[in-house]
Amino acid sequence: MSDLCRRCGACCASFRVDFHPSAGEAQGGCVPEGLYDELNASIARMRGTDDAQPRCRALRGTIGEAVRCVIYDERPEPCREFEAGSDACKRARRRHGLPDSA
Repeated sequence: MSDLCRRCGACCASFRVDFHPSAGEAQGGCVPEGLYDELNASIARMRGTDDAQPRCRALRGTIGEAVRCVIYDERPEPCREFEAGSDACKRARRRHGLPDSA
């Protein structure tokens, strides 16, 4: 996790996070139960990411100041694949009033 990400957290409070239920603890995966909902046989979703003002329930801290993911090592694939500095990252940062880069 980059230093920028440790201060930012905008991605965790901007996007819906869907993944296959097999990644969830209930089906033998790593994502801890209680932090996601199985919507159907092919979609699980991180809690809080589908709210009107999204914010993943695994995110702690203040966006733009200091944040951490309490399940960083167990986070689902979409979170692992998200790239700091990507266009999506920049959109999330702008959404929270942060500059495109540090």
